[in-house]
Amino acid sequence: MTDSPPWADFFGHPEPYSEQADGIDAAVDAAADGGFLALEGACGTGKTMLALTAGLDRVRDPDSDFERVFVLTSVKQQLRQFETDLRTVNDNLPSDYDPVSGLTLVGKADVCPYARENRGGIDRENVYERCEGLRERTRNLVGDGGATTTSNLVSEARSQQVGLMDSGTDASDASGAGNAPDADYLSVDGEPTPYRPDTEEYDDVEFCPFYAGFLDDLPDDGDPAEAVPFDMIELGHVDADELVRLAAGHGSCPHSIMGALVPEVEVVIGNYYHAFDPVTTGTFTGALLDDSTFVVCDEAHMLEPRVRDLVSDAVADASLRDAENELTRVVQPLSFESAGAESDDAALVRGELEDADVTVEEIETVREFYADLRGELDRRVTAHLDRERPDWRASMRELDDDEIPLRDPEEPGEDAITEWADGEGYGERVWARAEQVGAVVKRVLDTLEDEDKQRAAPGVGRTLNAWYREGHTDFFRAIELERTFDETEPPDSWRRAYNGRLALHNCLPSEPIGDRLAEFGGGVLMSATLEPMDLFREVTGLDHLAERGRPVVERTYGLSFPAENRASLAVDAPKFTHQNRGAPGEENPTRLAHLDATAAVARREGNVLVGTPSYAEATWMAEALSERLDKPVLLDESTGDRETESLKDDFFAGDGKVLVTSLRGTLTEGVDYRGDRLSAAVVCGVPIINTARPQTRAVITAYDRRFESGFETALTVPAVRKARQAVGRVIRGPDERGIRVLLDARYARDSWNGVREYLPEHEREEYQPVSPDMLEVALDRFESRRPTSR
Repeated sequence: MTDSPPWADFFGHPEPYSEQADGIDAAVDAAADGGFLALEGACGTGKTMLALTAGLDRVRDPDSDFERVFVLTSVKQQLRQFETDLRTVNDNLPSDYDPVSGLTLVGKADVCPYARENRGGIDRENVYERCEGLRERTRNLVGDGGATTTSNLVSEARSQQVGLMDSGTDASDASGAGNAPDADYLSVDGEPTPYRPDTEEYDDVEFCPFYAGFLDDLPDDGDPAEAVPFDMIELGHVDADELVRLAAGHGSCPHSIMGALVPEVEVVIGNYYHAFDPVTTGTFTGALLDDSTFVVCDEAHMLEPRVRDLVSDAVADASLRDAENELTRVVQPLSFESAGAESDDAALVRGELEDADVTVEEIETVREFYADLRGELDRRVTAHLDRERPDWRASMRELDDDEIPLRDPEEPGEDAITEWADGEGYGERVWARAEQVGAVVKRVLDTLEDEDKQRAAPGVGRTLNAWYREGHTDFFRAIELERTFDETEPPDSWRRAYNGRLALHNCLPSEPIGDRLAEFGGGVLMSATLEPMDLFREVTGLDHLAERGRPVVERTYGLSFPAENRASLAVDAPKFTHQNRGAPGEENPTRLAHLDATAAVARREGNVLVGTPSYAEATWMAEALSERLDKPVLLDESTGDRETESLKDDFFAGDGKVLVTSLRGTLTEGVDYRGDRLSAAVVCGVPIINTARPQTRAVITAYDRRFESGFETALTVPAVRKARQAVGRVIRGPDERGIRVLLDARYARDSWNGVREYLPEHEREEYQPVSPDMLEVALDRFESRRPTSR
């Protein structure tokens, strides 16, 4: 095409929307200068293809330093969309172009052949512990001074399988009754592998033949890319299922192959963990964190809360107990030696301690600290429950999750645990050395004990080191109690009712977000709901990058589809606040007004999504609507992915239904309600989270000190984004019609706690206020404009 932009070859469709073309140009120009595009685009804008096209233009430009695109998204539906769009790009590339290579990152549980088939004593629950143990034993067998070679391990594993096949014996049938030969293979999703259905042994040492196969394929120079048994240039994008089929079918470890491919492919698709979780980046994706990477942060309105969780930490009471026991097991051989017994174990321990520059006295001090810390935790939890719930011992099954602040959430200062430790003589030295002690304890126990087990001491030491090191304004410390029931604990102990942990919350993650973004060469941060853009830039550290000379450009695109295809209404109903509405089920004018308005929309033709501030309110609304409507009413509850997917299938099947959910759930963001899957969406109230929690108050205080707008920045703006995400599900294409209703006076008019100002300008113009008594009229007027055929 004449005068086509350079990126046109990577755009997977015949023509871009005008907003797409503008956004691609903006992203390319920003990245060329080491900068970022902050993009808000309504559902259906084509943000996924926009971001991929801009990134691929930079990667394939011979004058550019970019080598890859790194996509991050917090929603599985969006991950699938990037996979689909990347395949569309490859399907439509000019014939003289190589396909774009791509890879989707998943966890070990999703790619381990044994875990996927629940064989070899490995399942999705224990895969991480078993994998690390099997890998280490495999390396020990073939490393310096090892008993054999990788080639021998692989040959033996293959010959064991072949021998069984030749004999007609099923691997699970020692009698040799003679089952079908293909039953002797471990098959993964129907793809046969070269090995038996269970792990192998060499000289009574269990090892993983898949990992041995990967090590055997490594060249002498150790370049892991050379061990990949397939050609990425020919394949284009490889998702998790195809990766397992190709790697395991060859006899190599899929997770190791995934790690080998990470720095080699042109597009890597993952989630926020892969860029912001310290453990994940330290062990798996660190090669992507440099200026040759074009990063795409999708669903970027969730970047701040997601990263806040990732850069926060906690030490569980059970982990403290396990760490204390691990330290005890390390010093035990030395105690036996001092009593006059000869011990190889003691020599091993002393050697490891000398290499790590850790003394026996330090281990014993840290062990005493952990024991005393558990005692202090026990004292504080017991005192809290005695004070707040005197009858708790008699009603353990009725206890709710709880949180015990260790300082005033609204007055930053040293926490009570740190003060206690100082008073007990546990000063900076013991906090600082806990991490090093934990590391050496792991090395010792991994050598002494032949078992697959994750060690508690390293994580406990790392977190306690951070506990002492981090400040007290941006970080908040608390004891968190998670409801459980463990009958093995004493009947009068809170541990019978709760899992307890010492939690270190990062209230203000803008600095770690900005620092991590600064490691990339440029990119796009995008969502359907980023506005107000100035606040988004503040809380994600983009302003900090701009101050350092990294350009940050902004684009906001509303719906470009025909306005006559949608009704957008802000209903001036009573504010659906906790104070106004009372408890679920209470009859009052506020609840009646919201129920009447919701029912008026829900009666309309097609599927209707109703979002409420909480699951408790969703239950009330669903029950009340069921009494008023003829169409089925489905209730979304706080359940797992499988139940949620089943509920979506029921909603999409057959005639129109009503689906009621919480605006803090998973059905109002990232779900594709394309076509006629959704005809209307109603948002009841502004889903501001409970401000009674100490952690929430600490976050507000931290934001007040940094931005002077704590409540609005930390709570109000994210709540409005949640609401906008829900109503944004309705219109996703130029031919779709639908109704979008924001139901609460705070959306309809300015007031002391109104939120209308936090809608972008184009939505303020479109969401015209309407009184509750005129809602039916407005809906009838919209339906009267319906074309006779679609």
